[in-house]
Amino acid sequence: MKRTSIFVLIGAVLVFGAALLFRQGTPDKANAKPVAAQQQQQQQQQPDPAEVAAARKKVTDDPVAPKVAPKGYDVTVVTYTDYQCPFCRKMHPALDKLIANDKKVRVVYHDWPIFGAPSVEAAKLAIASQWQGKHKAFDDALMQIQGKLSSEKIRAAADKAGVNWNRLQADLKKHSSEIDGLLARTGQQAAMMGLSGTPAVLIGPYLVPGALDYDQLVKAVALARKYPNGNAPADS
Repeated sequence: MKRTSIFVLIGAVLVFGAALLFRQGTPDKANAKPVAAQQQQQQQQQPDPAEVAAARKKVTDDPVAPKVAPKGYDVTVVTYTDYQCPFCRKMHPALDKLIANDKKVRVVYHDWPIFGAPSVEAAKLAIASQWQGKHKAFDDALMQIQGKLSSEKIRAAADKAGVNWNRLQADLKKHSSEIDGLLARTGQQAAMMGLSGTPAVLIGPYLVPGALDYDQLVKAVALARKYPNGNAPADS
């Protein structure tokens, strides 16, 4: 794949600006402005860089979101996934390969369970497993499940990952408000960014609404390193 095709793949890349996270609700049709007028107004009202940084930090540095954070990382990859999403499962090995091969990439996991109760159950348990240092192993095991999730499959994945089930249940109860808060924040972020499904990946300041393979992840990370302010040209 040529370097320019990465922009075609991800729809020319959406710059992560304040508007993405501070957009509230839907436009009022009665007061809707023509597209040209809206674009002119947007150009006149450039987001404050401090607000952009603060909005982005809420996503990348959420204290409850599980993370793989090597020392000296220089690019953050944020994933929005559901354990029942087939495209999330397909992308998972590529993300693992990126983590293994690039020791300066931090990955932040935002569970966005949109496929029903089993997805919510798996997400809550996965988040809770971080308090016993088992999130990465449990995440891997959950992403390897075939077909629809069930409580039995989730328990089997926990056993496979070496998760202490009794402690997991205790941590789930102890940290329930933190876990519920994280899931609520993630859902709000997804809505404000206009996401319509999983997976979605935020790579540095660039939002990719869809799955990427390993080569595409590597190229996107390289672009984020070269253009960390979201100013990557379409022909780079």
